[in-house]
Amino acid sequence: MDETNGDRVAIVFDLGGVLVDWNPRHLYKKLFADDPDLMEWFLSDVCTPEWNAMQDAGRPFAEAVAELASRHPEYESLISAYHTRWEEMVAGAIEPTVEILKDLRKAGYPLHALSNWSAETFALMRDKFDFLGWFETVIISGEIKLIKPDARIYRLLLSRINRRAEDCVFIDDSLPNVLAARDLGFRTIHFRSPESLREELERMGILINAR
Repeated sequence: MDETNGDRVAIVFDLGGVLVDWNPRHLYKKLFADDPDLMEWFLSDVCTPEWNAMQDAGRPFAEAVAELASRHPEYESLISAYHTRWEEMVAGAIEPTVEILKDLRKAGYPLHALSNWSAETFALMRDKFDFLGWFETVIISGEIKLIKPDARIYRLLLSRINRRAEDCVFIDDSLPNVLAARDLGFRTIHFRSPESLREELERMGILINAR
């Protein structure tokens, strides 16, 4: 069913990896052009996902870069590039997912976004993607100093949109984030590709009505 208690279910999208093609490899493939193995080591052992998550949780990039460079001075310029050349990590929109979002919008579903993203770098993107204006609510982790899968960020979303978890479909490419939402009662979709997302929304009886 696509309705709950007489209201259309709310659709909650993650952004990076679902609607925006963000990947540090888009930048670092240029910087490690001759050594992809070293690039992978750098992104797993120096500029790690855990380090980046701290910026998503609100740590300033300047502080993060300075601290990490003090521990890895031989990679200072490469660490600094994570901040100064951050925009090169964004290849653009994931257009097939944007088409799904457009279908849902056309059908009148309430749309919201909940994303782990640095407040500093999201500010660079806010005006670059028209579809960001389609969301009734956009919650960015770096702006509120909470990060998925912390249950508090999901509860904040529900409070802001005045919905129960079971009245929402939550879409994210991170399995831990999906499982945390599921534990709170959200209907969830683990995003793997736009094609599988469309199939899952059709299975739920949501996207069929959007066509």
